[in-house]
Amino acid sequence: MTGFLSRFLRRLVLAATAGLLLLGAGAHAQSGYTQTRYPIVLVHGLFGFDSALGIDYFYGIPDALRQGGAKVYVAQVSAANSSEVRGEQLLAQVKTILAITGAAKVNLVGHSHGGPTTRYVAGVAPQLVASVTSIGGVNKGSRVADILRGVAPAGSVSETVANAAARALVSLINLTSGGTGLPQMPTAALDSLTTAGLASFNRRFPQGLPSGCGSGAELVNGVRYYSWTGTQPLTNVLDASDGLLSVLSLVFGEANDGLVSACSSRLGKHLGDYRQNHLDEVNQLVGLRDWFSTDPVTLYRQHANRLKAQGL
Repeated sequence: MTGFLSRFLRRLVLAATAGLLLLGAGAHAQSGYTQTRYPIVLVHGLFGFDSALGIDYFYGIPDALRQGGAKVYVAQVSAANSSEVRGEQLLAQVKTILAITGAAKVNLVGHSHGGPTTRYVAGVAPQLVASVTSIGGVNKGSRVADILRGVAPAGSVSETVANAAARALVSLINLTSGGTGLPQMPTAALDSLTTAGLASFNRRFPQGLPSGCGSGAELVNGVRYYSWTGTQPLTNVLDASDGLLSVLSLVFGEANDGLVSACSSRLGKHLGDYRQNHLDEVNQLVGLRDWFSTDPVTLYRQHANRLKAQGL
C-alpha cells in the first residue's frame, strides 16, 4: 500500500508540474500576442488628447496592447488644427520615438481626424512608416463638418462665435491633458474635415484610398494600409454621448457611426464594420458600448497580432 501511495503521489506531482508548465507556456505565448516588430503609435482625433484626468482617449487600449508585448506610444497633437499641422507634429514625435527605441519604422493607428493625420506622415515620410490603420477615419470628409461650415461660413459672425466656443473647449482639454503648448485653430480643423477639404488633401495623399466604398490598395510605397469603422450610432442607453451621435447620424442617409459615414472611413484593406459609434471605436465613454458587439479593445489586440504576423 505504501508503494502504491508513493507512486500515486509521484504521478500527481508530475501531472501538476506538467500542468503548470503548460499554463506557463500558454501565458508566455499570450504575452507575445501583440508584440509587433515596430512600435505602435496611437493618434487621437478632433478635440482629442493622450490622457486627461487619468482617463485615456484610447480607453484601456494602450495597456492591453502593452500587456501582450507591444511597445505603445500615444501621440499628443493639436486637439483642433489642420491635418497638415497635426501631421507635422506627429512626424516630429515619430522621429523621437524611433530615436528612443532604435526601431526603423512605426505602426500608426489613427482615430477620426487621426486618420488623415497618420496618412500625412506616411505620405511625406513613407520610409518611417510600416503601416497606417484608420479607425472611423474621416478619409473623404464628414457630412457633419459640411453642415457646420455651411451654417458658419468664413468671416461670418456665426463662425466667430463657433470658433470661440471651440477654443474654450480646447483650452479645457489642454488644461486637463497637458497639451497647452500646441497651436490650436478650430476653423482650420473644420475645413480639413469637410468633403472639399478632404478632396484637396486626397489629391496630394491618395495612398490606400478606394475609388468607391470597398477596399483600397493594401500596400503602397512600402506602407500597409488598413481600416475599420462603426456603423451603429446608438449602442448603449447609459452612454450620455449616444443621444447626440444618434441625432447627428440622421444627416447622412447612409451607414455611419454618428460623425463619419462608413464609405468615408474606408482605407486600404477594410477589416470590417462593427456595431459601434464614433466614440465606441476608442472604447469611450469609459468602456460603455453595445454589450453584444465585439469589444473594441479586442479589435486593437487582434490587429496588433495581424501586424505581428505580417512582420510589422
